Amino acid sequence: MTHRTPPDAYCVMGNPIAHSRSPWIHARFAELSGERIVYERRLVPVDGFADALRDFAVGGGRGCNVTVPFKLEAAERATVRTERVQLAGAANTLTFQPDGSTLADNTDGLGLVADITRNAGVALAGASLLLVGAGGAAAGVLGPLLQQGPRRVVVANRTQARAEALVRRHQALPHLLQKTELLAQDVQALEPDFDVIINATASSLGGDGPPVGAQVLRAGSLAYDMMYGPAAQGFLDWARSHGAVPRDGLGMLVEQAAEAFLCWRGVRPDGARVLNELRAAIAAGQ
Repeated sequence: MTHRTPPDAYCVMGNPIAHSRSPWIHARFAELSGERIVYERRLVPVDGFADALRDFAVGGGRGCNVTVPFKLEAAERATVRTERVQLAGAANTLTFQPDGSTLADNTDGLGLVADITRNAGVALAGASLLLVGAGGAAAGVLGPLLQQGPRRVVVANRTQARAEALVRRHQALPHLLQKTELLAQDVQALEPDFDVIINATASSLGGDGPPVGAQVLRAGSLAYDMMYGPAAQGFLDWARSHGAVPRDGLGMLVEQAAEAFLCWRGVRPDGARVLNELRAAIAAGQ
């Protein structure tokens, strides 16, 4: 069958970007869903995001994913921002609307929730959660975590004032806290009462060791690092050695991409299937 119109164009912008798995993921999504798209990596100069965004949109681009270091700027330059973007202060998914506006969303938290509840099979409703970190990564996921109705969420950070600021921002929206106690604590004052521990810090990259003490872990609790690959290995080994169930953030990567695909195409691909295929490809050295 010959198509007279070219496929819709999407991309991921970042710096660096060569490592990104997003083109592979979205190509599989398109194959599985029958959607006609092309998706590419775009290396953007650190001071050139606005120009790159404009050029892609003028050239017919329909939307883009945004990765470091442009997530904050993506939120600032959008004309319409979802509540998730307003809470996080950052966007990872932009959609160029027919009226010329740009819609910003943040699908990171949705991807995290989907990976934990669907792929790992761990319920968040009624659970006690520890979110370690208070930077952009933590801010991007706290809202969707609260929407799952956990019993308690503790945000812990080495600088407690940052954790308190993040908590206050979310406490200002009572509809997120109908079933949940939301607290900020110092990492040194934590007690072992958590079903799920989520590492939203870059501690593994810095070689600093675990961001919290082993007292927060208990046998069978889920210990989740939002990073994946070698960057997550130290945290995963530490969690496993203390009887917790370790999980890296590769599923979050796939599921947040599935949410972005849904924003653009109105179809949500089978994230679990693509995650299994991606793990197999990585294991095979691809």
